[in-house]
Amino acid sequence: MSNVLLINGSPHPHGCTATALDEMIRVFRDEGIECELMQIGSKSIRGCVSCGTCSKTGRCVFDDAVNEAAAKLEAADGLVIGSPVYYGSPNGTLLSFLDRLFYSSSFSKHMKVGAAVVSCRRGGNTASFDVLNKYFTISGMPVASSTYWNQVHGFTAEDVKKDLEGLQVMRNLARNMAFLIRAIADARAKYGLPTVERGAFTSFPDGK
Repeated sequence: MSNVLLINGSPHPHGCTATALDEMIRVFRDEGIECELMQIGSKSIRGCVSCGTCSKTGRCVFDDAVNEAAAKLEAADGLVIGSPVYYGSPNGTLLSFLDRLFYSSSFSKHMKVGAAVVSCRRGGNTASFDVLNKYFTISGMPVASSTYWNQVHGFTAEDVKKDLEGLQVMRNLARNMAFLIRAIADARAKYGLPTVERGAFTSFPDGK
């Protein structure tokens, strides 16, 4: 059975971001997609220190929620990242978590379906949405879309429940993501996955 890992980057397990993710989870379950939600927004997660240990071991030297999530992501067919907006950007704890998760894990994320979900009171959603989508697009992960940008508005969970269009966007996003996961699984069985070229690494040494 297909499965999706959802990451809640909010420190509030029943807040605005959680309300959006819960709407997706209900649809995933209706679609027969297994779900697991990780709550990481209130954890103490430090940023990457560029020690290089992960290049030798395939896991982060700091053995915390990052390595736990890596094992779950390796087994997952899709990843949903949810974040509140703080000063026009995702939660700093979440960004530290994602930097280390994507950099330290050695397994391929190619063709795992990704989706970002952002929540704010008024502004900053699209800027935060853009930041989160970059983790997918550098990793060969198809990005699921919906009928509007994947965002909800509200200061409280009760406010978000009144954002009827935002919740509709979450439901359509989950349906589209479930479809993409199944379509990719079918294509993999028929044709295999696309070839990924490696080797070219342009860094323009000496300013040339």
